[in-house]
Amino acid sequence: MSSRVRVILQYLFLLALTVFLVWFSLQGLKSTDGGKTNSWEILLTAWNSADKFWLFAMAVVAFASHFIRAERWKMLIIPSGHKTTVTNSFLSLMVGYLVNLVIPRGGEVSRCYNLYKLDKTPVEVSFGTVVTERIIDVICLVLLIAFSFLQESKKLLGFVDTLPINLEGTSKIPLLLLIAFLVLAASSIAAYFLIRRNTKLKAFIIKTFAGFKEGLLSVFKLKNPGLFIFYSILIWGLYFVMSYTVIQAFPSTKILGMNAVLSLFAIGAIAMAAPLPAGTGSYHVLVPQGLIYLYNIPRNEAVAFTFIFHGWQTIIMIFGGALSIIVTNLIIKRNKRLG
Repeated sequence: MSSRVRVILQYLFLLALTVFLVWFSLQGLKSTDGGKTNSWEILLTAWNSADKFWLFAMAVVAFASHFIRAERWKMLIIPSGHKTTVTNSFLSLMVGYLVNLVIPRGGEVSRCYNLYKLDKTPVEVSFGTVVTERIIDVICLVLLIAFSFLQESKKLLGFVDTLPINLEGTSKIPLLLLIAFLVLAASSIAAYFLIRRNTKLKAFIIKTFAGFKEGLLSVFKLKNPGLFIFYSILIWGLYFVMSYTVIQAFPSTKILGMNAVLSLFAIGAIAMAAPLPAGTGSYHVLVPQGLIYLYNIPRNEAVAFTFIFHGWQTIIMIFGGALSIIVTNLIIKRNKRLG
């Protein structure tokens, strides 16, 4: 089986899984009038009852977090010796978010390619900085989850117990790890001999790895590491504010306290980390479960809240990404005309 066919099959599997999880979540919506009201009418009713001021406040906060992330990304690129602007990094970031809605993690590569089109920053260098960003974000996420468990440990541990996780087959894990190691070792040996015999491929890999390493280590060359740490904390703080604003938009959730916002934010962050397009599916299953189990929100309202929250986020990404593609093309045409 060729690598292209394998990638296509993997994508189709993830797409099918996403559709199934969304469908499964919609099954939680129950009509209260004998079946006369369908799922979409329940969602529309929830949308109409939402306070639009808080939803638009969430959109403002979302774009602010994206702008800060773009500024932080620029800080990582500059030490590698390549100049960029916050405008170019912001446009590329938004294009990446748009691509992520279709291809899981595809946005990480596409934003690097978009940045290359704008200011010729090598893709391998910018991709190294993206990996650095992701490592830092994982650290922030782990700290957030740890803090959430400290604040709401009994509720969150109880919530974990409600998830359909089967640990009966744990004895098979060592065997699976051994098989995975052998496959990896065989692939590495085959790749080594292939690269050794192909000088052009070897030169390309050496150049790519050098650029990737340069971008990856750029965090150790920052002129102002304190500001970089501040931006990292601010980004996740703004993500938290986004959750707070949406929770305030709905009558059934606005009564929840700050600890509840923190717990739901942690659950949502874990769901969004799943290798599905923008967390679609995993988000629609985990977040309603958290609202129902932890805070006794009625199922219909929990599912509707989740669909509107995630849908509103998606609309923001589509709008920002589409606009960024248009502006990127205009800038490229202008540069060609001037240059």
